[in-house]
Amino acid sequence: MPHRQMAKDPSKGERHVISKKPLQSSVNQQKLEPTTLPLQEAKKCTNRRRGRGGKGKSPKPEVETTLAVGSPVSSKGVAFQRRPGFGTVGTRCIVKANHFLAQLPDKDLNQYDVTIIPEVNSRSMNRVIMGELVRLYRQSDLGMRLPAYDGRKNLYTAGLLPFDSKVFTLKISEEDDGTGIVREREFRVTIKFAAHADLHHLRQFLAGRQPDAPRETLQVLDVVLRELSSQRYVSIGRSFYSPGIKKPQRLGEGLQSWCGFYQSIRPTQMGLSLNIDMSSTAFIEPLPVIEFVAQILGKDVISRPLSDADRIKIKRALRGVKVEVTHRGNVRRKYRISGLTSRPTHELIFPIDDQMNMKSVVEYFKEMYGFTIKNGHLPCLQVGNQKKANYLPMEACKIVEGQRYSKRLNERQITSLLKVTCQRPREQEMDILETVHQNGYEQDPYAKEFGINISDKLTSVEARVLPAPWLKYSENGKEKECLPQVGQWNMINKKVINGSTVNHWACINFSRSVQESTARSFCHELAQMCHISGMEFNSEPVIPVYSARPEQVGKALKHVYTAALKLKGKELELLLAILPDNNGSLYGDIKRICETDLGLISQCCLTKHVFKISKQYLANVSLKINVKMGGRNTVLLDALSWRIPLVSDIPTIIFGADVTHPETGEDSQPSIAAVVASQDWPEVTKYAGLVCAQAHRQELIQDLYKTWHDPQRGTVTGGMIRELLISFRKATGQKPLRIIFYRDGVSEGQFYQVLLYELDAIRKACASLEPNYQPPVTFVVVQKRHHTRLFANNHKDRSSTDKSGNILPGTVVDSKICHPTEFDFYLCSHAGIQGTSRPAHYHVLWDENNFSADEMQTLTNNLCYTYARCTRSVSVVPPAYYAHLAAFRARFYMEPEANENNPSKNSRGNGCSVKPLPALKDKVKKVMFYC
Repeated sequence: MPHRQMAKDPSKGERHVISKKPLQSSVNQQKLEPTTLPLQEAKKCTNRRRGRGGKGKSPKPEVETTLAVGSPVSSKGVAFQRRPGFGTVGTRCIVKANHFLAQLPDKDLNQYDVTIIPEVNSRSMNRVIMGELVRLYRQSDLGMRLPAYDGRKNLYTAGLLPFDSKVFTLKISEEDDGTGIVREREFRVTIKFAAHADLHHLRQFLAGRQPDAPRETLQVLDVVLRELSSQRYVSIGRSFYSPGIKKPQRLGEGLQSWCGFYQSIRPTQMGLSLNIDMSSTAFIEPLPVIEFVAQILGKDVISRPLSDADRIKIKRALRGVKVEVTHRGNVRRKYRISGLTSRPTHELIFPIDDQMNMKSVVEYFKEMYGFTIKNGHLPCLQVGNQKKANYLPMEACKIVEGQRYSKRLNERQITSLLKVTCQRPREQEMDILETVHQNGYEQDPYAKEFGINISDKLTSVEARVLPAPWLKYSENGKEKECLPQVGQWNMINKKVINGSTVNHWACINFSRSVQESTARSFCHELAQMCHISGMEFNSEPVIPVYSARPEQVGKALKHVYTAALKLKGKELELLLAILPDNNGSLYGDIKRICETDLGLISQCCLTKHVFKISKQYLANVSLKINVKMGGRNTVLLDALSWRIPLVSDIPTIIFGADVTHPETGEDSQPSIAAVVASQDWPEVTKYAGLVCAQAHRQELIQDLYKTWHDPQRGTVTGGMIRELLISFRKATGQKPLRIIFYRDGVSEGQFYQVLLYELDAIRKACASLEPNYQPPVTFVVVQKRHHTRLFANNHKDRSSTDKSGNILPGTVVDSKICHPTEFDFYLCSHAGIQGTSRPAHYHVLWDENNFSADEMQTLTNNLCYTYARCTRSVSVVPPAYYAHLAAFRARFYMEPEANENNPSKNSRGNGCSVKPLPALKDKVKKVMFYC
């Protein structure tokens, strides 16, 4: 009987060898295949740190770093920036962090290699096998040791086992997914000594005397602390879920949310810490299949045969789902669904013997099990393989509990899930503490075995609240200063500091429910608000409001563009578009055509806002229009006063970069990279943006710098960095003498690869413009997808929280829970609205500009008040935010049918080409079109 087949684990077979030699590890580090990087010669660059003195700064010695790509990167290749000291600016306070102190064991930790034959692709099945081995042999062959197992190839023990290598033979009962038959299988398990863990190295690293984290040793401790939870709960990534943690909530269409918790061991300044956070995700609700199908179709009862469209919809929803039969009393065999029959159950017949005697499914279930099929008009579930498919009536099956839903959620489901996960800070803090209590680390047999003690108290951390920056606006032609309060301010009696001019604009109404007079009135109100905000905005469109159907979007856009050009002899500057509330692909089509074909800035407005005109809505839209048309909304007072350290002294360009990846299941879609760069100095508020498509799930930005051969011009250089540097010089009349690069979306395991590759690209782009042109670079990674949460020390003290109960905007932490030696900090730069605020984590990987802690933290916090789309400080530094918006926008530029019709063009393979995105028009890429 063939055993069940599950999705292959991409990291199956990895061995994490622990030794005193530096080795690759799987903890937070992903080895990139050399072939995913462009082939180029290795180039050695000597990076000299500029010797700027200052209190608390540790000068970096001159290092020669091989900034080469095309080969695996060692952690010895480059040293990350060491912390230059701790910040002192701001009002001191105490906050609590969801980090729990973990005391290091004082035991001999060892690693053993595990080989299971026949090979098993399922981690859960591997755990079953190892669990049975420990149960049978712990008191004898294992010498009373209680090992921790990672579910793959590694077994860890506190103390040595009585042998160096041993083979065990086990028999395990396993149920076949196709037939549901339980059979006994024999496995040979080989356990072989691999290495000792280097706890001394870990202690030295935590004390700041070792530059590299011993990730293999951290792997041991992480596996030990996850072992018990892996047995109790459903494990997904670094999180654990169970319906028993909190009552599951329905999300609709057969899904429910399960609550769980995230857990990770982290090296910090205070020592090892266990990071615990609450988590929720979608699971398939364990319903009778009939009920599940009814929910998918949005019906109470399915009384008629399924249409072809409904059958396809149900087939997609059920394929791969595991069910158990309910028609056999206590016998609950389990099967995995492979499809649906094309015919209803009452029409199905199958051979019952080798003579091909046939029997209907209805008769078989009645005679064999005494089960009367009542829904014969519905198709049967197919389980097993296509050659020998088994039929199961829907009404005789129930979905097995504990199956995660990994496909894309619809908008209603996302809204429902967000309601579940949205917790006030005090509630989230209590849930985290309750989770730690329920996990009972002090009674955990594995933690006891390995001598690991976990505190049950949140970590108290000294923090500082940075002051909000003064902003410059305009009032009656005069500049006016404004000081934000608790992360926000308003535009009452204020105008934008630099209003743009819009003389030629038009409006297309794509909404059938909006009458022409209503659309005309809305446009008039918006034009008036733009004028009030400080723009020169023509009160009348160049042509009357044009109505069109959504399916004629391309034709309508070109008609209006051409009509305006013929009438006025000048190109249209701005297009307003009124969209239905549910507009499908219409929004993306408008942006693609306007920005890559017509070279036209557009502003889309939903029907609901047209009918219910709000002054606040119009004011927000006017802010967006102003920056899209080249204006500025506000500027930091310190920028205009030339007082921003390491920005105002010499021409400085600030970059933001991000890569967005396709959602799970979209295997043929490319990843999209975006880079934005400031185009004004000293104001640093206008950011031009460029986008490109690259290989599926490729994190390194490929088009930062590139060269190619042209038959006429020979070798040509280009790329996004080079183009934006040229654009800066054209806009300001000066070349940048300093570069600050904020990079979003990089996981810790990719720090080395991203820094080496992208810093090299920046250097090459600079050198291609002018010999010896190498402005000093500061490279900062911005992370939002982490699980550190900061809570007020006293939730009742209203002076220490905002209205939502979160910590105050400007709260910064750079001690205790931060990296032992490297330059990182947590910054909560925004005021909470609902739920628990997540601080951004900034990690300065490279710094040739010699920022002090205060200079970097203050600059980053102050920039968060310059975000153009609202009058609030934002949670992530704007250049990184803008890059994310630009990358998201660029996904609309891809032709929807391209990947579907050309599966060979998918970018999963290393050698596959990626279809380039249509180029942005020059008029578009110079302004903040993505806002």
